[in-house]
Amino acid sequence: MQLLHEEGGELRIATVLSSSGAGDTQSWQASALSGKHLKLKSKEVWLQFEATNPQAVLEEAHGIAATIDLQLLWDCASDHEFAFQVIAKEYFGDTISTPQLIGLAIALQGAPVYFRRKGRGAFMRAPFEQLQAGLAAIERKQRELLQQEVWQSELIEGKLPDALSTQVNSLLFHPDKNSLAYKAFHGACEQTGEHPARLLMRCGALDSPLSYHHGQFIQAHFPKGEGFASDFRFTNAEFEKAIAGLPTAQVKAFSIDDVGTTEIDDTLSLTPIGDGLYRLGIHIAAPGLLIQKGDRFDQVARERMSTVYFPGDKITMLPEQFVEYFSLDAGSARPAVSLYIEIDALGHRTQTPPQSALELVPIDTNLRLDDWEPLVDEAFLAQENSSLPHHEALTRLWFLAQNEHQKRQEQRVKDGLRAEVLGQADPNALIRDFNFKITSPTNEIVIEPRIRGSILDTIVAECMILCNRIWGQALAEHGLPALFRIQKGWGAMRTRMQTTPGPHEGLGVECYAWCTSPLRRYADLVNQWQLIAMIRNGVTAKMTAPFPPKDSEIMGIAADFDAVYLQYGEYQSRMERYWCLRWLAQAGLPHSIYARHLKEGMARIEPIPFHLPIPELAGHPRLTRAKIEIMEIDLLDLAAKARVIELEANTSDTSTGAEGDLPE
Repeated sequence: MQLLHEEGGELRIATVLSSSGAGDTQSWQASALSGKHLKLKSKEVWLQFEATNPQAVLEEAHGIAATIDLQLLWDCASDHEFAFQVIAKEYFGDTISTPQLIGLAIALQGAPVYFRRKGRGAFMRAPFEQLQAGLAAIERKQRELLQQEVWQSELIEGKLPDALSTQVNSLLFHPDKNSLAYKAFHGACEQTGEHPARLLMRCGALDSPLSYHHGQFIQAHFPKGEGFASDFRFTNAEFEKAIAGLPTAQVKAFSIDDVGTTEIDDTLSLTPIGDGLYRLGIHIAAPGLLIQKGDRFDQVARERMSTVYFPGDKITMLPEQFVEYFSLDAGSARPAVSLYIEIDALGHRTQTPPQSALELVPIDTNLRLDDWEPLVDEAFLAQENSSLPHHEALTRLWFLAQNEHQKRQEQRVKDGLRAEVLGQADPNALIRDFNFKITSPTNEIVIEPRIRGSILDTIVAECMILCNRIWGQALAEHGLPALFRIQKGWGAMRTRMQTTPGPHEGLGVECYAWCTSPLRRYADLVNQWQLIAMIRNGVTAKMTAPFPPKDSEIMGIAADFDAVYLQYGEYQSRMERYWCLRWLAQAGLPHSIYARHLKEGMARIEPIPFHLPIPELAGHPRLTRAKIEIMEIDLLDLAAKARVIELEANTSDTSTGAEGDLPE
């Protein structure tokens, strides 16, 4: 004997092996068509019948179910609850075969729009209004499925449906997975096996992998857009009020920056004060005089946290108007927070305590590293009639930079780190810093090593480290919380922001607060507010500062800044990786070049900062040099495939220094 029973919402057939009980308490030991042993109870069984080939009966029943006219069946049914055997007679007549009976049961079970389940094998037809609504929904679903198939076919063929032309970004970066457009798009990607961005590029909806990488970043961090509203400005009256009463400093300041720097945060000055002594001025742009905690500009700056830098472009933390009014550009007197330090002719700091001031600073010159860095060495500084602006000041500051660098190296050694030798390049070490130059509109890429340890670079670096250290100590001495940059120990949290002072072992200083880039970093802007309160109010600053001691808000800012700054850095690295691949591609493939093995088969191409796996090098020592051939490049996955052509003799690893934060 066979049983028609329900399992998992489907009707199945099982062959009885044994039975027990009777009536509503009857149960059976049975074998499913798959061979699985079952125990069935009376409430699960719809029909008992005899069949020599139950599999054939089930297959015939499914065929009959597919031919049943559900509308006619609904018309035949009464408005009251009925058993499927009863309506079977209405539909097929008095002579009913077992496959017909089972087929009708399957049809009823699979048509919830027409019939409601009321119990084991019992149904009731749906009210007319609900039937009409259900049929309309089915028709709409069928139309949608047809439309989805049409869109999916067009995408596979490389054509973007007109209806999807305005949804490209949403499909890529924040799709509604229940939408018809996404289902068609996802289905096309699955069918072709393509990356979503690659499919859209083939359809002409995305112009390049660069658009995909940048769009993904913008959607994640700037969902409202990377620009600023046209009316997001301050008035000239607001600016004048912010700087009212500031004295004009009696200095001639100058900056030292890359040619592409537009947000000039810092300048230097050196003024003779007699007896062979000089007053060094470190002048930092002061947007904190205008921006107030909690105002509209602060809200945007806090949301962005930093200017985002990447090859070829940047996304600024503050609107262009702040650069226009506060950047320390030559030919004007700009508001600044100044730190004054007394030094002698050989660059040694005297015992005179540093002083801080709020003032207007006349900017005499903006020196550009691109113009002067290759020329300025010690021999150049020794010339009496040099064409270099502020020649004498730079000579004295070079002495200061060497002295400060030496002090920091002594501290590094105390912290268990190796001393860094100023200006001495390790011939075996790979270059770490590069400048990326992208020519528009061809997007030709030039990647050049950035000189670290040059005289001009060192002067700026040491002066900024000194400024950040002194101001950090001053804030701590006044009991003011600030955002301090800490580097201590090892592990994921080795380098971090916190609101109390601590050592920065990589730099070799006991206290380090980011204060010198308030136009570009929110941490520096927050610290500038605290500095302004300290300068204006002295020992009472704790009562007037925007962030009082033990303020929980500034602690939250420290955590948020760390997270966002890390994400921006990762994006910069990703974009540098992209342009490194473009640099390789523009030379043509296959392309031969030299690489150095780092560890476990990971290598770095020598002339550019691009890391790639080369399994053939896994068993070789660190810094093994190999000539490789770049065979394939994938700009979406930011990957390259390479093979070793030739191995060179191993070069010993004599690189020095720890990877630490660059001061600016």
